[in-house]
Amino acid sequence: MYGCDWDDETGEVKGYNHHGFDGEDFLILDLETESWIAPRREAVLTKQRWDKDKADMAQWKNYFTQRCPDYLKKYVNLGRSSLMRTEIPSVSLLQKSPSSPVSCHATGFYPDRAVMFWSKDEEELHENVDHGEILPNHDGSFQMSVDLNVPAEHWDKYRCVFQLSGVKDQVIRLDSAVIRTNRGNPLLLLFIIGAAVAALALLIAGIVFLVYRKRNANKSTPLLPPALSSLRD
Repeated sequence: MYGCDWDDETGEVKGYNHHGFDGEDFLILDLETESWIAPRREAVLTKQRWDKDKADMAQWKNYFTQRCPDYLKKYVNLGRSSLMRTEIPSVSLLQKSPSSPVSCHATGFYPDRAVMFWSKDEEELHENVDHGEILPNHDGSFQMSVDLNVPAEHWDKYRCVFQLSGVKDQVIRLDSAVIRTNRGNPLLLLFIIGAAVAALALLIAGIVFLVYRKRNANKSTPLLPPALSSLRD
């Protein structure tokens, strides 16, 4: 495994060249001393032979200090539009029931190197906080949630903070008025139940009326003597 890392702010470049065997390090290149490190005894002979090859070492040093950074900068420039893509999420507060934790949910952000936490008096909270994983959305963006479980008496002191590199922090104050929940409005629920009961009562009344009408119709039909009945048929 070999390659290089480039810090676009400081300009520092670090190259690496690692050889492994059976899942363990075998030989590691040290560019500062221009020599190889042998983590295992079996690699000592190879290390000694490679250390003597000054021409090969010079080629590796040129690759890591010149060619590799040039290629890396070129690829970063070509892919800048996607590498520098930044999307700000929508952040909302959710709660299933009055006794459930309040969840601060952010969705639609990019990239996934984001941080979200609860704070109290401008200090990050660690107790009574449950951090969820960053999950992908179908459109390539990401979502995450952080739950807070505290009594409702002092909610005004809590804030949900979402941080994404390059954009301004998003801060939401914990307020029951902005919490989205799947709990229904009690008055609306009573109205729905009442309407359903009324509809059921009307249906039963209609069935009773039809049965009553049918029975009365049968009673009002005169019975004919057998002889007349046969003539009528």
